[in-house]
Amino acid sequence: MATPYKIHVPVNDTGLLKFAQSETTANTTSELLQKDLETHHVFFNAMGYHNHIVHHLLSLYGTGADASAIRKAFADNDTYQLPVQPTHPAVADELAADWATAAPKYLGQGKHYPDFLLFFQREIDRRGGDFTAGVSEFLFRGDARADDLLQRVHAGFLHPLIQLMYGLEWRQPAIIAEGLAQAAVHQNKLGPFLERTEREARAEAMPPLAELYRGIRADERLRAAVRADDQDKIFDGILSRAPDAMLEFTSHVRVAPEEVEERIAEMFETAIWAAGGAALRPGKVPKWDFFLIHHINSVPFHVTVNDQPWIPAETKARLLEWKIRLDLAQYAARGSPPNRFDDVKTYRPKDLDEGKQLVSHPNDLLPRFHATKEDGHAIKLVRALGICKELLDTKFKDKQWRKITEDDLWLKLHYMVLDGTEYPQDGLAMWVRGAGFDEMWRDVPDRK
Repeated sequence: MATPYKIHVPVNDTGLLKFAQSETTANTTSELLQKDLETHHVFFNAMGYHNHIVHHLLSLYGTGADASAIRKAFADNDTYQLPVQPTHPAVADELAADWATAAPKYLGQGKHYPDFLLFFQREIDRRGGDFTAGVSEFLFRGDARADDLLQRVHAGFLHPLIQLMYGLEWRQPAIIAEGLAQAAVHQNKLGPFLERTEREARAEAMPPLAELYRGIRADERLRAAVRADDQDKIFDGILSRAPDAMLEFTSHVRVAPEEVEERIAEMFETAIWAAGGAALRPGKVPKWDFFLIHHINSVPFHVTVNDQPWIPAETKARLLEWKIRLDLAQYAARGSPPNRFDDVKTYRPKDLDEGKQLVSHPNDLLPRFHATKEDGHAIKLVRALGICKELLDTKFKDKQWRKITEDDLWLKLHYMVLDGTEYPQDGLAMWVRGAGFDEMWRDVPDRK
């Protein structure tokens, strides 16, 4: 495989939430991230399901988990990963000599992940370790090569973007190289959608995002376009059967460079509002939609990007536009689930049914999330909830578009995640996969 970079997570850098950490935990996290880099593939099976260990460990570290919780998380997810694959240095040489000729032979193929990893490691090395120059050239330059790779970054339910997100947030060249290589081995199926929606975007100001979600929910063409048995509900459903109807909503997405920060905050809260409202089905245990949560878990990428002075404001706006358009398409693809967010206010956590006292702050629940056996999706979600609350309360407290304005609502949202993931029954999934479809709720237990 590629000669691995050394990963070092400093004790004084715990990411956006700035939790205090110990030297022991920092060293343990660094050691296990290095082991993941050196021993695991980017996918854990032949179907292209993603290795989430980087996301999982850094989310735990970034929410104050101790070294034992991080070791347990690694052990829980180490056994089923695919082992590292052989590297072909000649392929990396080809890519360096003539990307335009060589890349089409290898892009989109998981077996060439180690070759792309070596290539991007070399490219960062060639720039003296300056990952900002490499990311700028390979993703943000605006030429055909950069746009192709940037489109692939958004593939695979945003997993390459999430991998890159952790690399940028913690300034780790090794993880950034992993994110770029992961993007390179994904198919670029999103390219036509991203290009068309960008080309046909309207010039006028974007309406409130919640208004666009409501419009999609009310559009019978979109609700009829996707079926519960579609293999890929975005491509087989929405983009095959109702692309023009989808365009009527994505065409409204337009972000000016000077409004990026506020639109990130609005996008963040609206993604939580939409997914949180969809997680409550009358008579059922709360279950967040597995696909919609990726559109929450990935938002710290935009928060981090917005703080980077080396990324042009126009690029930040463009990235945000792409993300919002994908959010809308994903919502439609999950059956445009009804929003029951008003029910969050009266949600009764399971702890009350068991005679336990409720905590007063979402952070008080973190030790229970740290102890939950999972693959990282839950702790990523609660970390994102915390980042969003902090962003909104710090800079956007009184905006008219805000919907989650009470501390109690944030606490209830955390309890809803906990109740859907902490007590899985025999074989019961932690998430629902398509919250707008009745069929997807059949195996979810009734709420007693």
